[in-house]
Amino acid sequence: MGVGKSTVCQRLKQELTDCVFLDGDWCWDADPFQVNKETKAMVLENICFLLNQFLHCSAYQNIVFCWVMHKQEIIGSILSRLDVADCTVKTISLLCSEQALRERLLGDVRKGIRQADVIERSVRRLPCYQTLNTKKIDTSGKTVEQIVREILLA
Repeated sequence: MGVGKSTVCQRLKQELTDCVFLDGDWCWDADPFQVNKETKAMVLENICFLLNQFLHCSAYQNIVFCWVMHKQEIIGSILSRLDVADCTVKTISLLCSEQALRERLLGDVRKGIRQADVIERSVRRLPCYQTLNTKKIDTSGKTVEQIVREILLA
């Protein structure tokens, strides 16, 4: 949360040909937001259904997907349910420094976009990303265009 996933992916969608973008948060936008066994299973099913629909649609050559995936088991669970036999899959984690993360999230809190508790939750997850089998891209101090270029070269 707060590293620029959605912003970068929206821009990446514009750079890639015949591209569709799915933000995993769109599959679990509820009020109140509830995290339990049932809702976790539901969101994974929603995400995998939509991604497979995109994979099977000849109109798209590129699919961009983002979500907070701080555990390898989340990535593995999604990938295991997708029909990616004829695809190239790139797994990339966008990261930033703790200071940059705190500043970005505090700005969102001040704007009323996020609740204050997101800051500590997000900071606690930072070390988790180092253990993932993904290419890591640090977004600290970079423009969206610079980050998109790094992704395209990955």
